[in-house]
Amino acid sequence: MKSRDRFTTSFAQADRMLLWIYFILTLVGWFNIYSAVYDETHHSIFDMQVNYGRQLVWIITAYVLLAIIMLTDAKFFSTFAYIIYFATLALLVAVIFVGKEVSGSKSWIQYGAFQLQPAEFAKLSTSLALAAWLGNIKRRFEDFSTQWVAYLMVGVPAVLILAQKETGSALLFASFVLVFYREGMSGLILILGMVSVALFVLALLIDKYILIGLIGSALLVVGYHLRSKRKKVTLWLVATFFVSSAFVFSVDYVFENILQPHQKTRINVLLGKEVDLKGAGYNVHQSMIAIGSGGFWGKGYMKGTQTKYNYVPEQSTDFIFCTIGEEWGFVGSLIIIALYVVLIFRLMQLAERQRSVFSRIYGYCVAAIFFAHMAINIGMTIGLLPVIGIPLPFLSYGGSSLWAFTLLLFVFVKLDSHRHELV
Repeated sequence: MKSRDRFTTSFAQADRMLLWIYFILTLVGWFNIYSAVYDETHHSIFDMQVNYGRQLVWIITAYVLLAIIMLTDAKFFSTFAYIIYFATLALLVAVIFVGKEVSGSKSWIQYGAFQLQPAEFAKLSTSLALAAWLGNIKRRFEDFSTQWVAYLMVGVPAVLILAQKETGSALLFASFVLVFYREGMSGLILILGMVSVALFVLALLIDKYILIGLIGSALLVVGYHLRSKRKKVTLWLVATFFVSSAFVFSVDYVFENILQPHQKTRINVLLGKEVDLKGAGYNVHQSMIAIGSGGFWGKGYMKGTQTKYNYVPEQSTDFIFCTIGEEWGFVGSLIIIALYVVLIFRLMQLAERQRSVFSRIYGYCVAAIFFAHMAINIGMTIGLLPVIGIPLPFLSYGGSSLWAFTLLLFVFVKLDSHRHELV
């Protein structure tokens, strides 16, 4: 098929809902970046000396990238998935040694005025490699070897990103658990993950011995209700008690020796153990004021006082949602959240109709990543989650993130538009 015909066919069969949501979010992001960092000395929205002018360049180049994706043969992504994955790993290793340090993390590759953050593209390459591995008809997820290779595929880039002191980006790789669950992973692992997080938080809030006593009491209640299978249940409950106790007592070591000082402070502020409105808690406090001051309808576009007077740091990147909350109010915020929810559910719906297992798994990877970004970013701007520097897809300022999200989405759009040809 000729390139022009391939391009025409891909766009003709591309899902219109995904296309509209993408274009709406990128344009909404551009206008909100303009509002968030408006500078009277650079009043033109096309001024390349400020963020909103540069974001337009990123948007235009992102549109070029999506056109290239739509021109590419749909089989390219499954054929070269592993090569793309290992090339990204090489970049992640290289950035540790030759990368530029920005805001305490060494995660940028710079060439002249051009900067690139490989961690953003690692989510794309990992999704492709995971889809290629699990999508092989000769493999079953229930097999031990299949599972552990899949876990390593996710774990290796996460560890390399963690070595760059990009904790937030590394934590996002946990979202692939949702993909594993769809492919057959036991729900017990998800439950254990949630219980571990709950125990970690509780161990920071209450006395360790009281917590262990509560765990023991809960296990005794479970044992009483399952007393008909006494021997097996007793062994399971005893093992659970000792593992839980060891985990609870290890929390202090992890918190004091593994987490960075600013991470510890952010967690303490979130849990209410510290009040630091001038330090670690300042961003979230100002963000919550901005969102709350927007009321139901908002103050109006370009009329936000919290954002206009720079009370909220990083308001065009990590905290772009507070600009929406202040200027567009509850209604505008709800519309933006609804767009993301529709995007995620549409991705899952389309993933289920794929004939190719590779395409289905990749679609779920994309949905999981977008869900994690949306939930964490909005959660941290309203004080429900610690601040870990996660951009809001298509809305936050930044070339690397916009390019990565565009590639991530449109690879699936391309696969879906040729679903009848892929098996």
